[in-house]
Amino acid sequence: ELPRTKMLLSLIALLSAALLANAAPPTCYSRVLSLSKEITESFKELQTSKAADPCVETLPRLYLDIHNYCVLTKLRDFVAYPRCERVLEVSELKEKARSLYTIMISYCRRDLVFLTDDCSALENPVLSSIESS
Repeated sequence: ELPRTKMLLSLIALLSAALLANAAPPTCYSRVLSLSKEITESFKELQTSKAADPCVETLPRLYLDIHNYCVLTKLRDFVAYPRCERVLEVSELKEKARSLYTIMISYCRRDLVFLTDDCSALENPVLSSIESS
């Protein structure tokens, strides 16, 4: 009976530790990573939506890799793009892009490490680190 109780207590402790790990607040890096994934997916959905306004086709490509320094320019250009203001989904996407940019340059500036500054990689990604994770 004692080994069974010990095993049960160990299992409870392990499950409790797992729950606490999942409840940990997000780090700056994890917040930037998840928001960039969310923006990239929203952009893909917007482009493939049948109900999308024709102006959506003229939007700058929005593939984001937060490890590429050029992502900051990409975000700025997307937010400043003058067309499609009347499309709610585009306005929402621009707001998310603005938030990501602000988080990256203000709150997480010291926490982020850029591994490259290859701007063409953001225009024609072969396989993104976002898609593979």
